[in-house]
Amino acid sequence: MPQWDSAQYLKFEKQRTQPSIDLAARVPIEAKNALDVGCGPGNSTAVLAKRFPNASVTGIDNSPNMIETAKKTYPDLNFALADVNADLSALGKFDLVFSNACIQWVPDHGNLIPKLLDSIGSGGYLAIQIPMNGDTPIHRLIRQTASSERWRDKFQTPRIFYTLTPVEYYDILSKSSRNFEMWMTTYYHILPDAEAILEWYRGTGLRPYLEALSDAERPEFEREILEKIKENYPANEDGAVIFPFPRFFLLAQK
Repeated sequence: MPQWDSAQYLKFEKQRTQPSIDLAARVPIEAKNALDVGCGPGNSTAVLAKRFPNASVTGIDNSPNMIETAKKTYPDLNFALADVNADLSALGKFDLVFSNACIQWVPDHGNLIPKLLDSIGSGGYLAIQIPMNGDTPIHRLIRQTASSERWRDKFQTPRIFYTLTPVEYYDILSKSSRNFEMWMTTYYHILPDAEAILEWYRGTGLRPYLEALSDAERPEFEREILEKIKENYPANEDGAVIFPFPRFFLLAQK
């Protein structure tokens, strides 16, 4: 898993936070205690605290940088350094376990989702949002560039997408939840130019690649990526670029 930079991630805070707002609005109970898994810099945890003002809300993340930023930004909320792959039983039971754009970095969702449901008390809910964008142009062009003759030797361990298909999530949830729903939303982000897409991905999908390159190599790799972004995301008349971003949601009752 890459090393996270909260400042880079938060350059698009509004766009990254909106899916958590939309997901929290769909939770049909008034949660009293909630766990935010993969809370990052705390923006999604703050969404939960606003949506459930009477709840005890805890955010966890395995990135020290993200937890440090979350604690500084939201000193009135609870945050802890923890890994979702570890035993979560020490944290107790929650009536809402929430995760916004995190578990795509975590393997084996067939075991992960039932484990998260185990952290929920009877009648509580699991609410998850996952980017479903592995086949979008931005990820295709990153993979194509990384696997080219110029760069392939630099990436010994290419990024693995752990996201499953909606049918596979249905199979998992139908065995572990008595009541669940799934839906997909594509957000059409309006960005000022193609460079903004590159800047967006410096905070997420490009991090495993950029970390594998030297300081001298990164600019060349980024220039090649940017040229392909311009080809795949053409500018509109005013210069702005439409950046579609599909996201998958699931809401399951314990």
